[in-house]
Amino acid sequence: MNQHTLNKTYSFEGRGLHTGKYVRISVKPAPANTGVVFVRTDLGNARIEARARNVDMTRRSTRLGDGKASVRTVEHLLSALTGFGVDNATVEVDGPELPILDGSAGPYALAFSGDSLVEQEAERALLRPVREFTVRNKYGGWIKVTPAEEFSIDLTIDFNSKVLGRQTVHYDESMDYASQIAPCRTFCFLHEIFPQLMLGMIRGGDLDNALIAVERPVSAFRLKLMSKCLGRPGLEVSPEGYIGRPLIFSDECGRHKMLDLIGDLRLAGGFVAAHVEAFKPGHALNTLAAKELMNNL
Repeated sequence: MNQHTLNKTYSFEGRGLHTGKYVRISVKPAPANTGVVFVRTDLGNARIEARARNVDMTRRSTRLGDGKASVRTVEHLLSALTGFGVDNATVEVDGPELPILDGSAGPYALAFSGDSLVEQEAERALLRPVREFTVRNKYGGWIKVTPAEEFSIDLTIDFNSKVLGRQTVHYDESMDYASQIAPCRTFCFLHEIFPQLMLGMIRGGDLDNALIAVERPVSAFRLKLMSKCLGRPGLEVSPEGYIGRPLIFSDECGRHKMLDLIGDLRLAGGFVAAHVEAFKPGHALNTLAAKELMNNL
């Protein structure tokens, strides 16, 4: 199969999830063998390649840095580019973080779905590891990567939560990424919100771009107070245990973790030819797997 790029420029704007800063991005076609490159237009067009060696932070999102320039929360766009088969793209951004949009890759998928891609003359080089390997973290999470002809993932999340439960999801290249993975939103627990705000995070988070799981009992008074603070009258905890918009899928949180993993694995430098098994994945573990994959080609 040959490489592909976009056939036009797509523009998106909104607040960054963690910085809260309003940003604008342009996702543009790029020549063959470019890969995905981020360009900080507000920092003299500093270029940052979407490669695992440039990962410099993985707390609640993936950040890439090269010198004094960095760009955060790149995983959703990288996931969408991968899901749609885009090898080469230049992403111009005028701030330190991509916009969170609705908390998923859905807006990217909706835009890309309306157009065909441009086939390029260069052949796509698949990233197939020479051997099976497993990476682990101290929290019991692990990712195993096994050489295969095609890309597929089996993923399980387990937060020891009565709301989320244990969710296992599957993805392979025969599935429709745009409808099955892209719309699934990021999530957090209600009791995590204040501590994260104290750490200077999720300043751009709201009920329009995240699912909020209510793991612990919340009083009617606190819900009323939240309604007033957020300007969203009548907030309630759904029967499934969430505040905000209804679930798209019963396992939407697991599917969002799949979305993240697809995006983070793209940091290996291209399209992966392997079967991936993941248990309790996160950005640190995902990007570690991408680095190890690069060392096993």
